[in-house]
Amino acid sequence: MAGSSHGHTPAAWTGVIIAFIGFCISGAFMVLANPVGFWAGLVVVALGGVVGLGMRAAGMGAPKPAHDDLAKAIAAAKA
Repeated sequence: MAGSSHGHTPAAWTGVIIAFIGFCISGAFMVLANPVGFWAGLVVVALGGVVGLGMRAAGMGAPKPAHDDLAKAIAAAKA
């Protein structure tokens, strides 16, 4: 995975950090027996995913790998 830069982008780091904070919030409120705080933490977790996807759409994620044209791939396989 290290060779492909999987997850080594600002979008990935930001999304994961926000989701981690949400998990910590949910965990704390679960121990405190506060359902509203628990669900608020899960909303923060979902927000982390939305922020990560938004940042990826804004160009802060990893570029998509280029794929060969299907006809070229088939021709190369036959050769």
